[in-house]
Amino acid sequence: MSKIEKSTLNFIKTLSKNNDRDWFNDNKDLYLMGHENMISFAESLLSKMNAHDNIENVNGKKCLHRIYRDTRFSKDKTPYKSNWGGGLKRATSGLRGSYYFHIQPGNSFLAGGFWGPNTEDLKRIRQEIEVNSDEFYALIESAQFKSEFGELLGERLKTCPKGFDKEHPAIDLLRLKQFLVKKDFSDGEVLAENFSEKANQTFKEMRPFFDLMSSILTTDLNGESII
Repeated sequence: MSKIEKSTLNFIKTLSKNNDRDWFNDNKDLYLMGHENMISFAESLLSKMNAHDNIENVNGKKCLHRIYRDTRFSKDKTPYKSNWGGGLKRATSGLRGSYYFHIQPGNSFLAGGFWGPNTEDLKRIRQEIEVNSDEFYALIESAQFKSEFGELLGERLKTCPKGFDKEHPAIDLLRLKQFLVKKDFSDGEVLAENFSEKANQTFKEMRPFFDLMSSILTTDLNGESII
């Protein structure tokens, strides 16, 4: 079943209140049922996404993130995540960016973009903003973008990035370290029969943003291809 079941959502809700290995091991069967349900959801979403985008050749299981937390460098030693999550990476060097789904009672959302761009990519994006911010603003200030995602999200530097003008009119964009879009969903929406269709449509609405960023990251400042 590609529909996310209520029991799948409830498992996460209960796990968040009993986040220890003993409880998890005693209820492993509930986890496995939820995991299989999320695999089916991811498979359905992959199929729909590949009809209009090119997603890396992975199956639903490989899309899902592990529920086990890496606690080695964290003060929070709870062993399990409090959500189901998964990612879909765009394929080929010409299609940049990734999609993400986060399923959690009271905090479910779909997101996409560039979570941790490397130094070279971040510099190229900022260079483009410096000389051509109008295209960015035309996208993120459009009625469609605002209606669907509200605003462009991401961590920002407290000051101007090195090598750029702190008085630049697009300094708010230049200070970004991440470039993300996000849309929240209620539990009712997540549990609806058509959620995979709705998720696919939301990801499809991200395409103008992905297309702009891909165009930038695959060309130099003269617009010449670098791939």
